[in-house]
Order: sequence, then C-alpha cells, then structure tokens
Amino acid sequence: MTHQFDTLAIHAGTAPDPATGARQVPIYQTTAYVFRDADHAAKLFNLAEVGYIYSRLTNPTISALANRVCALEGGAGAICCSSGHAAQIMALFPLMAPGRNVVASTRLYGGTIQQFSNTIRKFGWSAKFVDFDDPKAIEAAIDGDTRAIFCETICNPGGAISDLDAIARVADQAGLPLIVDNTTATPYLCRPIEHGATLVVHSATKYLTGNGTVTGGVVVDSGKFNWSASDKFPSLSQPEPAYHGLVFHPTLGGMAFTFHSIAIGLRDLGMTMNPQGAHYTLMGIETLSLRMQRHVQNAQMVAEWLEGDARVEKVGYAGLASNPYHVLSRKITPNGAGALFTVAVKGGYDACVKLVDSVKLFSHVANLGDTRSLIIHPASTTHRQLSEDAPVAAWAAPNVIRLSIGIEDVRDIIADLDQALTAATQ
Repeated sequence: MTHQFDTLAIHAGTAPDPATGARQVPIYQTTAYVFRDADHAAKLFNLAEVGYIYSRLTNPTISALANRVCALEGGAGAICCSSGHAAQIMALFPLMAPGRNVVASTRLYGGTIQQFSNTIRKFGWSAKFVDFDDPKAIEAAIDGDTRAIFCETICNPGGAISDLDAIARVADQAGLPLIVDNTTATPYLCRPIEHGATLVVHSATKYLTGNGTVTGGVVVDSGKFNWSASDKFPSLSQPEPAYHGLVFHPTLGGMAFTFHSIAIGLRDLGMTMNPQGAHYTLMGIETLSLRMQRHVQNAQMVAEWLEGDARVEKVGYAGLASNPYHVLSRKITPNGAGALFTVAVKGGYDACVKLVDSVKLFSHVANLGDTRSLIIHPASTTHRQLSEDAPVAAWAAPNVIRLSIGIEDVRDIIADLDQALTAATQ
C-alpha cells in the first residue's frame, strides 16, 4: 500500500518493537550483536544476508531513520552518518579516486566550498566551481576525470533555486551522477530524485530534526544510476579489493551504492551516526510537514516586509515575485521557497554587525533549520575562510546577513528585525 508524505513521515521505516511492542523506535545503545552461529556471521560479512554486525556499520535505530528518509525522498536505499559534511564525503567516496574531480556550484554553503576547495585535495580529489545557472558552463567544466556533479536545491546562504532538471540533463549526457544537497528544502519542498538526481544528501542537523539537538547526515541513493555503463566507477562496477573482490553493482543492482557505503564507507571512514541522535531525528521528522508549512509561511511574510523596508537594499528570497528564481521555484519547490535567505542591509558590513548584535528574539548561531529564528553574518563567520571572490559568488557579500526564519509568531519576528534594523542603521 502506498502512503502519502505525512503518513510516511510518521510510519516509514518503523514498526512496533518485536520484543516489547514499544511503539516508538527504541534507542539501541549497543556496540555489537550476537550471531546465531558461525554460518550466520559468515553470511552477514559476505552480504549474503542482511542483519546487524557492529554499530559502526548498522544499528536498528539508525536503520529506521535511514529507511524513513529514503521513503520520503523516494529512493532505493540510504545511509546515515555523523554530519552533513560526512554525508558529502560518503556520497563522493565510492565515486572518486586520486586525480578525479567533481563539478560543483559556486552557490554552496561556505563549509562545503571549503571542504571541496581544500580538504578533499588531501584525498587527491579536486573540485571545479562554476555558475550552475548556466548549463553550458557545467558542460564545459566536465572533463575525462570528472566523476560527479554537485549542487544544492535551495542554495545556502543566498536562497537561489537550482534548476535540477536542466542540471540533470547535463549529468545524464555526460554519464555522471548528480548529487543534490537537499538540506534547506527537505523532501517536503522538493524530491530531487524526481528531477533526475542520483544521490541526495542531507544535514539531518537542520530541518529534519528541526530543534537544534542533533548533528547528523544522510545520503539517499535513487538506485537508478547504471554504475557499470562505463569504467568510471570501478569501486562499484569492478571487483572491489577492499571487500574480497565483490563486484557491487552487478551483484546488488540498485542497492550497490548503499551496500558499498555501509560495508566499506562506514567500515573504513567510521563516520557513524549515534543511535540517540537518530532517535531524535526520527521524532523530529514526524512533524516535518507541519513545521515546513509554518517556516515557509513566516518566511514569505518576513521577506515581503523586508522588501518594502527602506533600510534594506535587497532580499534574496525566491518566494518574492521580484526574485529572478521565483518562476523556477514554482517548479522545483512547489510547496514554497524555503525559510533561508539573505538580506543586503544599507550601511554595509558595519550595519550588518550592528544588526546581528541588536536582535533579541533571533539567535545568533552558526546553524539553520531550527524552530527558532536564527541570524548570522556569513562574511565574518561561515564564509570567512574563503578566497576574496568566493563569498560574493555564494551570495555572502560583506553587506549581507543570512536569516533562517523559525516558527514563532511572525509578528514577533518582524518586530525584532524592525528594532534591530533601527539600531543598525541610525
């Protein structure tokens, strides 16, 4: 029986505990699991039987979360890990090798730009950053060593919308997987697999949990990519020396990426989510649609108010008719343009700093997707370590603040911004 989104958010991936009848998923706080016998252990390690071996690899609470997010995204399999950054590395790990590159959007979270610009070079990987509004620029950046294309659905911090269908066509033509970070949209606003994405990554830290209590990440595999169509992905299409020569894709089909990420990625990289965090995220997802509706409703009203305020130069919210991504947002995020966007404040850098220091209801934190309204000045924080041009390309110029609109009463949110703008621009 096929269920709708709101039902899946509550029921997908879970059932009453078979041992006790507990309706909520228990926190399985255990390191290891007793095998029935030697043959059972051998089958588990040989991937001939699905089960639990060691909690660095799989855990019932974490598996329940993976299955739920997978269902919401319409994927074939999913892997949970320790953070959104870990999810990005997990997504790339089976695809990359020394000398290979990923073509990425210039409009990414500052931490992702840093990770792709510098950290992945220590693996021998590299990234090419291009304007993803231009499919021809993406196509031109692809070379014989490119192994993936990467973008965000709703770009952090600027709120731009990626034309996933157009980007997916470029990826398909090149025979490459498209990886989409869907953190800021969530599957309630967009299901990237329906627009051609191969893999979807999430920082579960944000809207999925929704209350600022968890650090976690998820990778969802569409199960639709043919990893054996070329010789570009030997870890999946050829005998894998890291797992006694198993050929993952021909053997496991649409679950090849998922099993590789568990059997090798989590085993060797160890970027494992903790079961308590998974439990909190499962509970958070139960109210995801309700929260996202309120987030979007509030964000729309706040953005409209800011756009009409003389103390503001520009509001980067795709829900506004004046925004260049407004029409695209109707196609990519039909339930709303999200609740994360930037605001250019008159008075530049100094005014932004004063604004951040003057808010009372907003929390000044390096996070987003909380029930609480959040504020930060990207140029002096999340994008501070980037090269001089990168923050501007990512819409994090010195005169810009980023807002993550919460689910408080919108009148209180606007009142707080009003008094803070007064203090910042006097």
